[in-house]
Amino acid sequence: MLNPIPKPATTRAHDLRELLQLAWPMLIGQVAQLGTGVADTIMAGAEGPTDLAAVAIGFSIWLPVYIFSIGVLSSITARIARAFGANNEPSQATVLQQGFWLALALAALLFAMIPFGHHLLPLMHVDGAVQPQTRIYLQGMTMGIPAVMGFQVLRALSEGSGRSRPVMVIQIIALLANLPLNYIFIHGLFGAPRLGGAGCGWATGCVMWLQLLLLAALTRPRWRELLAHPILRGARGPQLKVLKELFLLGAPIGGAMFAETSIFSGAALLVGQLGATTLAAHQIALNYSAMMFMVPMSLGLALTVKIGHALGANEPSRARRFAGFGAITSVLFAVCSAIVMLVFPYQISSAYTADEAVRQLTVQILAYSASFQLFDGLQVTAVGSLRGYHDTRMTMAFTLIAYWAVGLPLGYVLGLTDLIAPAHGVLGLWTGLIGGLAVAAVLLNWRLVVISKRHLFSAVA
Repeated sequence: MLNPIPKPATTRAHDLRELLQLAWPMLIGQVAQLGTGVADTIMAGAEGPTDLAAVAIGFSIWLPVYIFSIGVLSSITARIARAFGANNEPSQATVLQQGFWLALALAALLFAMIPFGHHLLPLMHVDGAVQPQTRIYLQGMTMGIPAVMGFQVLRALSEGSGRSRPVMVIQIIALLANLPLNYIFIHGLFGAPRLGGAGCGWATGCVMWLQLLLLAALTRPRWRELLAHPILRGARGPQLKVLKELFLLGAPIGGAMFAETSIFSGAALLVGQLGATTLAAHQIALNYSAMMFMVPMSLGLALTVKIGHALGANEPSRARRFAGFGAITSVLFAVCSAIVMLVFPYQISSAYTADEAVRQLTVQILAYSASFQLFDGLQVTAVGSLRGYHDTRMTMAFTLIAYWAVGLPLGYVLGLTDLIAPAHGVLGLWTGLIGGLAVAAVLLNWRLVVISKRHLFSAVA
């Protein structure tokens, strides 16, 4: 390994500025990605309830395996960030090359699984009119699988090297391209078949290829330089040792992301038992919370990179400083977000619906969502920091405990049973979600303190 290049000591203000400069393009990119899903929902919904249901169900089948795969590939970002901080080009080259092999393996797995997802529909008792549209939607998403896996590897190279703006620009372009492509496939323009709402899946598949081509062009000098590195001569195929290391680092990340995503899916299924008004209010509060979540999530992504850089440069005290900045910034944002939810809940709910019953229930849920923000922000920034420390197995374990042993069971008991107190319906379910996130925040931040101290003391010793 090459020796890290000595760097002058940095001030706290400089480090905070570096962290935020990396995080804000990630935030805009995440919002653009969220906007693509909103556009699909609106444009499919305009075609009718059957089209909207097909998109919603197809996406719910696609999302879990996609989230797990993205989590696995995020190990590439963590490894490249550490190697970049150490100025270790041979390691960067090896991780990039093997990252493509890992992406290819995951793409093959998804290619084999996703097209057969429609076989789950009869088991889920999905309306027979919805099933053909869902199948068409999944076929379109399948077309983009190789592209989205390759895109994630190049994204890891760009962001792991501290360059988040290229990905931001491409995600904005993807949002803008998605709108006309949706219209073309939904209505069958320019020779394309008329697919209805399911055309959103084919539009997304095309956008995935567009993203890959654009990022490949923007990062071409760097990835060509690394893939031509002398260390890769005669070693073009898969290296099982490196692939195993990447998978073992990334699989717990994917597992943790899957656990967090699935608890909200599980909560939605439970809320569905309480009627359309309750489900609508729940979805509005959850959607608004998801938008607010983009800020701490972007901080978490940036923390992975900056902590990796610091540790690669053998600066554990600076890595710990970045982790502290992440926690403090997420708390400050959570306070601001909570104040908005508590002061303007009716205005927020009115932006989503004109139904007064749904508005009033949403106002009640947003009061719970205010405390939700604090714990959600603290847990996701801790996850990002731990990823930078390459500590992922305990992250997955703590996440599973918090969400599936505490959050969802507690929500079920408080919301739908009289075991502890009279059932509180959706508010009881939200209490369980808050409890799960609180447990996750405490456990993950405790782990972060332990790991950061361990690196600090190892450097001193």
